[in-house]
Amino acid sequence: MAEEDQVAVRVAWLYYMEGLTQDGIATKLGLTRLRVNRLLGEARESGLVSIKINSRHESCLRLEEELRSVCGLREATIIPTPESPDLIPVLLGRTAGEYLSKHIETNRVRGVGVGWGATLREAIRHVASGQWPEVHVNSMMGGLTRGLEINTFETASALAARLGAQCSYLAAPLYAGSAKSRDTIVSQDVFKEAFGQIAANDVALLSVGDLSTRSLLVRYGLPKDVPVAELRQAKAVGDIIGQFLDRHGKPVKHALNQRVVAPSLEELARIPTVIVASGGENKAPIIAAVLRARLLSVLICDEQTARTALKLYQALAAQA
Repeated sequence: MAEEDQVAVRVAWLYYMEGLTQDGIATKLGLTRLRVNRLLGEARESGLVSIKINSRHESCLRLEEELRSVCGLREATIIPTPESPDLIPVLLGRTAGEYLSKHIETNRVRGVGVGWGATLREAIRHVASGQWPEVHVNSMMGGLTRGLEINTFETASALAARLGAQCSYLAAPLYAGSAKSRDTIVSQDVFKEAFGQIAANDVALLSVGDLSTRSLLVRYGLPKDVPVAELRQAKAVGDIIGQFLDRHGKPVKHALNQRVVAPSLEELARIPTVIVASGGENKAPIIAAVLRARLLSVLICDEQTARTALKLYQALAAQA
């Protein structure tokens, strides 16, 4: 991609996707306002910009290829990191929704499992509406009732409504009071059926969480008897479907992992297409851990976070 084209893509992204003014773009990129105006006009005339930007930074494309070759991913979709961290879930959600729509249109999909979180809630808004009555949407984990982003019923039903699909829920708390009570819950016939549907999924759309206060799970979802300091002491860097991993991608030795109402990581790894849509520098360690564990086949992430995660992944690989 020529330098002028690269500048045009960056200008278009900042203007249409991040909402910067032409003056703001000129200051940020060291350009004149006249040149910014000209580049935006040419972007529209050439077809670079229609409803969405039809090109991305060359650096993102190179990073996607590196992630595929180094980490064994089937696909990676990397977007430029926005200036504001608050935009990351919005932009990643849009990308994830478009990816899932295309995947369902071009593949034989019968079951779609979904997690919860701000990024996934945004993703569902951008899934193309359709009629897929043969598709069965199900929640991949128990949930909470303190907010829409962490309500598995809301997430699964919203996706099913967009797709015109069937829907079922894992109607249980994310964490049982003990490992024994968890086993009692999942041994019931209704939960055996739910876990059978999860195991039959063709696709899972998930996010990951870290241990910072930005995490919805840390803020609202941890049992009162499990302080986050305990998880850090156990060497956890974050979670996927409520199960906490260390930096090597191994489940940490903490009783909380035996209390989660969700499929095992081994069962998750057997789902043909696992899409993880997550971003933000705070999530780089858990993204690297999930890559190490080979728990995903498709990564949707922002450039800065993905680059940091890749470095962490390679550093661990060099130590092995």
